[in-house]
Amino acid sequence: MLSSVLSSGHAIAVNIEIMRSFVRIRRLLEADKSLAHRFERLERKLASHDHAIIGILSAIRQLMQPPVAKRRGIGFTADLGD
Repeated sequence: MLSSVLSSGHAIAVNIEIMRSFVRIRRLLEADKSLAHRFERLERKLASHDHAIIGILSAIRQLMQPPVAKRRGIGFTADLGD
């Protein structure tokens, strides 16, 4: 604030640099908002991909397990329940 009151050349230069700094900060904050929005979209996209990958891996695990073979017993078996 003092640099804006003083009328020396050095004070004016300092005041200009202060204003430029605030403009840079504002631009960085705007860029961060855009970047934050992009990260949020990416996280949502990755979350949906995670669910799809989990489903694919589950299906692969089921295919890797051989089916349980039904074996016939050895010898004669009579069904006496009838």
